[in-house]
Amino acid sequence: MEYKVTTYNEQETTELAQNIESERFPNMVICLEGDLGSGKTIFTKGIANGLGIQETITSPTFNIIKEYHGELPLYHMDVYRLKGSIKDLGLEEYFKKGGIVVIEWADMIEQYLPKERLDIKIKITGENTRVFIITPMGKKYEDLCEAVL
Repeated sequence: MEYKVTTYNEQETTELAQNIESERFPNMVICLEGDLGSGKTIFTKGIANGLGIQETITSPTFNIIKEYHGELPLYHMDVYRLKGSIKDLGLEEYFKKGGIVVIEWADMIEQYLPKERLDIKIKITGENTRVFIITPMGKKYEDLCEAVL
């Protein structure tokens, strides 16, 4: 099943992320896909805010992975620069560290992603308007979507 949610500003995008975060569980994986400026990092800021993380959240484009500590750890990844090669990254370890993993440009490493995850495609439909196409992969993620969307 696929869910579509439209947001009309950054605040609504943040609220959508916080709604999803409210059903969090250890080892949650959220895979984001969208053009530059579509709101991937804004969405991640909403997740971080819900976890009580006070640090400024920025895109980890040059770091690849940034770790933040709140109610659960947040592992924020941007795999755009990897061009699909993640051999030395130890990505699979992050899926089992008990936190929430958010991966920007996840479609570039799809073959390395866990089967159970939340896929979110973000489409720009106006200056501030975004359509989130949310696809749960696995029972936990289906339950999460049923609870908050």
